[in-house]
Amino acid sequence: MINKAMILAAGFGKRIHPLTLKNPKPLLKIGKETLLYNTLKFLELYGIKEVVINVHYLKDQIIEYINKNQFDLSIKIVEEKDKILGTGGGVLNAIQNFSNLPFLVINPDTIWSSKYLPELKLMEKIFLENTKNKCLLLVVNKKKSFDLTIKGDFNLKNGLISRKINSQHIYTGLQIIKPEVFSKINEKVFSINKIWDKLISNNELHAFESNIDFMHVSNLDIYKRLLEKI
Repeated sequence: MINKAMILAAGFGKRIHPLTLKNPKPLLKIGKETLLYNTLKFLELYGIKEVVINVHYLKDQIIEYINKNQFDLSIKIVEEKDKILGTGGGVLNAIQNFSNLPFLVINPDTIWSSKYLPELKLMEKIFLENTKNKCLLLVVNKKKSFDLTIKGDFNLKNGLISRKINSQHIYTGLQIIKPEVFSKINEKVFSINKIWDKLISNNELHAFESNIDFMHVSNLDIYKRLLEKI
């Protein structure tokens, strides 16, 4: 069973300016709670026991928030002190916390809800049943996105991911991944796309398609519209 997760919370949130000039994006509120609280509660509901959160931009606010709020989780903060390491570099920097076991990586800017729990349970089952699986993404058809301006990231066929023109699927911000995929990376600062592209070239990047309407804080206008909706 997967019981560890990493929340990516180091980013600058530039597409949400001016709101993120003084507040980190994970601490923006949706309804009464922050995006970070929502994500932590989702992981707690799923049964995750240990969470690593990487921080960089306005990191003191996130650290203070974690210290002030109680969660039924063991939470470790990993600071990216000198410079932001990117989505891939951030995970690699924290990789020693996952003991060579598969773990979740999750973005807090998606509106995670209990509706996702059955999908994640099935994802985990699929991932663990095949020992050859290295990375499994949760994707959704872009027609189900609240933000209809988002271009597709991937195409999906028979559970395998590819990158082509007119991509129809969006990455939701949740994946199950094995630490071994980072073993031959010598860079410190890089995007998780570097890992994905290598797996795609070997026909090793798999995905599970979500049927849930995708709500994601992609920019300031969408954030304002989400506040009206929720």
